[in-house]
Amino acid sequence: MPRWLRKNALAVAMFGAFFVFLALQSVFGWQSHNKELTEFGAAPSSWPAYLATGHFAEAVFENWESEFLQMGGYVLLTAYLVQRGSAESKPEDETDRPEDDERRATAASPWPVRHGGLPLMIYRNSLSIALLLIFAGSFVGHLFGGTAQYNAEQALQSGAPPISSLQFLGTSDFWFQSMQNWQSEFLAVGTLVVLSIFLRQHSSPESKPVTRAHAETGA
Repeated sequence: MPRWLRKNALAVAMFGAFFVFLALQSVFGWQSHNKELTEFGAAPSSWPAYLATGHFAEAVFENWESEFLQMGGYVLLTAYLVQRGSAESKPEDETDRPEDDERRATAASPWPVRHGGLPLMIYRNSLSIALLLIFAGSFVGHLFGGTAQYNAEQALQSGAPPISSLQFLGTSDFWFQSMQNWQSEFLAVGTLVVLSIFLRQHSSPESKPVTRAHAETGA
């Protein structure tokens, strides 16, 4: 294996799987969408045209929205809350780690740490900020895509006039789509937090070492 690939194998595997599954989602979504269109007597669309539809945008962004809400919330909550015995929690009596103190910065530390002030304040929270900003963007994408899909369905089924994105935001359809994803994401993380108290996966940073006691918190 080339050295670069070996050093970036985890990211390559994750993003590689993402692109494969996104492509497959678009193909199967296109087939499903065309089946719906033909059932209502409408002409089927081409695959490139499908990629610009609300059907595809809604399906993609409603899932991204829940994923980034989960990760942003998880990063933020683990900074302040603990779970005794969990590999996903910092030790019970720990606030900031010694390495989080900017007075211990070295020449190799990131620029905001060496600069101090506002750049440091932002950088200290930059991971959760970035994840929650992606969540916000995905939320907007879900809203616009969902509005387009809702209007397309209404036009096919009843010929009803289109509604605005603000109106769609107030519908139970939009929030049903969001909540069915949000609840599952937090269930998955909560399950990992609790199971990592008692179960192990050797060599994984998401698990405590095999020999550690159940009551020991953190990795």
